[in-house]
This record gives sequence, structure tokens and C-alpha cells, in this order.
Amino acid sequence: MDVSHILNFIGIPSLLIIAWLLSLNRKVVNWRVIIWGLTIELVFSIIIFVLPVGAQFFLVVNDVVNSILDSAAAGTQFVFGRLALGPGTTSASGETSLGFIFAFQGLPAIIFFAALVGVLYYTGIMGKIIKIFSYLFTKLMHISGAESLCASSSIFVGVEAGLIIKPYISKMTRSELNTIVTAGMATISSSMLAVYIMILKGTFPTIAGHLVSASIMNIPAAIIMSKILYPETEVPETLGKSVKIDYKKEGSLFEAILNSSNSGLKLIVGIATLLLAVLGLMSFADKILVLLGTQINHLLSLNIDWTLKGLLGYLFYPFALLIGIPFNEAIPVAKIIGERLILTEVASFQDLAKVLASGNTISPRSAVMTTYALTGFAHIASIAIYVGGYIALAPDRTKDMTKMGFRALLGATLACLLTACFAGLFYGNSTILFGH
Repeated sequence: MDVSHILNFIGIPSLLIIAWLLSLNRKVVNWRVIIWGLTIELVFSIIIFVLPVGAQFFLVVNDVVNSILDSAAAGTQFVFGRLALGPGTTSASGETSLGFIFAFQGLPAIIFFAALVGVLYYTGIMGKIIKIFSYLFTKLMHISGAESLCASSSIFVGVEAGLIIKPYISKMTRSELNTIVTAGMATISSSMLAVYIMILKGTFPTIAGHLVSASIMNIPAAIIMSKILYPETEVPETLGKSVKIDYKKEGSLFEAILNSSNSGLKLIVGIATLLLAVLGLMSFADKILVLLGTQINHLLSLNIDWTLKGLLGYLFYPFALLIGIPFNEAIPVAKIIGERLILTEVASFQDLAKVLASGNTISPRSAVMTTYALTGFAHIASIAIYVGGYIALAPDRTKDMTKMGFRALLGATLACLLTACFAGLFYGNSTILFGH
């Protein structure tokens, strides 16, 4: 066992201790949540990374998701033609790809996945899947049925997960509210899954399977971190009980497809607007920081990287080491993980793709750990999205919700890092789980 694997062992309890030190009430520790949450993470990691049957199932999931994404490309290519062709692909008419264009390949796939989720909800398939996960977390970790149901649905949808527990939100404890927001920030919706696959599948062929497993594993991790950072000191109304999904079924399958597609379109507009604003502002901030930093470096004979990515890289460098990234690869990984905090995970996944395309900068194992650390909406913009979304569903909880935004962001970040630790602990540079 090398040093990086030893750091994985150290990283798991270290991340829990960090959360405990920042807890609102360090005297209250729910050991059942922690022990069962870690057990679920451990079992899932062994199934995926150790057992041959688990690895084969992983590859099946990866192939299925990629096949679905290929189906989405049919509509995109009909509308946008050559612009929608992925890198290295050729159309039936012989046209070649112009390379990866985010606006014409990544974003349109969101509409297809949103429509697919709508169909799965309408047919009842999605409800059954969510109920299975919810039952598992409710019974084993003994949390409330409402927060478990919402957290489980976060594997597949974004802030819309709150809709299925809308009748319960006003009556939830503050700890429950913190858990559902943390779980939302620690996972990715199926619509955004398509975007990240499009960004990385050229350099990371099995990325689809890893994104699915990471999003699932991040749920118990998010519950653990939330219950440590914001311990339950009240008695939830649905503690240990199963609750029904509050879903208003559309009048027809076509209506479900139409409504879900329109939701996907709104999501595309929101994402594009956010990226245009945030990336532009951050570029402006970079120029100011570099201008001032250059003078400081000159005056004090320093060699500090004053770019925003560089400064965030310094902040997350200890965490990169803590999750088991080797010392010689920690700097680029720390920058990628760190920039998500402000630039969103879209920019981070794009930079990960660039690093992988460049050659031998980071190993497959580090790429896998970085993927698990990035799989979540754990960035500052999410505070407005999730807190604002839940306030809209339960205006009477505005005061409570506005107080827990940054704590939920912290919990989601630590949850993603915790899952990355488990991934690194059991991943052994196996080619079958990287694709080369």
C-alpha cells in the first residue's frame, strides 16, 4: 500500500473531524447516522471497485447511459447539424466534427434528459426507484422519511426534488432542512449528467458510470456531514416513517414530455446565463488579482500564483492530499476542485478534460478521485438556487433557510471529498474502470 492509499485511510476520519469541529452543537453526535452512512459508502465502493460482478454491472450502466446520450444526439444533430457532432465523430452524410462546442452539444442534451425523467415519473418507474433508496436511508440511518425521500430524489433531479415533499417542508426541523439542501448540493441531476459526459467522454470513456455511482454515494455522505454540522435536536414529524411522493401526474404522456422539456429549456437558459455572468466576472477579478499580486511578488520576492484558480488551489491543496491525491499531482487537482467553489462544476469538468487530454499530468486513479470530488452542485451559486427554491416552496421558512446556505455548501463539499476518499481507497488503476 502506497502513501496515497494511507492518506485515504487518514482522510475519512479527518473529514469527519473537520465537520465536527465546525458543528453547531459538538455535544450531539448521531453515531447511527455516521456508522450506517460509512457502511453504505464502504459496501457500494467494494461492489463497484473490488467485486468483478460489480465492475461488470458498472460498465453496463456506463454503456446504457452513453446509449441514451447517443439517442439525445439524434435530435440535436437534426437541429444544429455539424455543430452538434461530438469530437472525433462523423455524420451519416460524411460531415466531420468541429470539436466540442458546449452550447450545441452539452446544453441541448439537458432537454432530452429532462424529458426522459418526465416520462419515468409519469410511468411511475422513477417513483419506485426513489422509494427504494428512501427506504434504505430511512431504516438504516433512522432519519425522517421526508428528508430521506427528498435526498434520494436528488440523485435524479435538482432543486425540483423539493416538490415531492412540499407538504412537509413547513413542518421540517432545521436539521432536516439543512440535510435536504446539503443533499441537493452534493449530487447532480440527470439533466446535468449529460453535460459532464459530453465534456469528458473523449478522454475518460467510463465517465458516465462514475458520475452515476458518485451521485448515489454522495447521498449517505451528505446525510453524514449534514447531521454532524447541523445535529438533530428536535423530533422530526416523519422520523423513521415512509412518506408518499407528492407528485401531480400530468393528463397524458405527451403532456409529461412537453412540461419536462420546457423545464429543461428553462434550465439551459439559467445555466448559460450563469456561466456568461460568472466566468466573465471571474476573468475580470483574475486580471485585478494578477495586477496587484505581481506587484506584491516583486516587492516581497515571492512566487505566488495570484489567479483565482491559483488561490483556490492553495486553499484546497491540503484537501487534495487528504483524499489521497499523490503529492506530484496534488497541485493541478487542487486547482480543479477549488475553482468549482466559484466557477461551478462545469468549468471544473472542462479543465479536468483538458488535463487528461494533455497526457500524463495526472494518473487514472487521480482522475477518478477528482471526478468523485467534483460530482455535485457545491458552489456559491447553488446557495441562491437551492435556498431560493425551497423558500419559494415554503415562504414561512425563509428565516431558517437563509441561515443555512453556507453551512449546507460546506457539508456538500465535505461530502464530495468523503466519497472521493472511498473511491481512491478501492480504485487500483484498473483499466476496466477507466476505459483505456
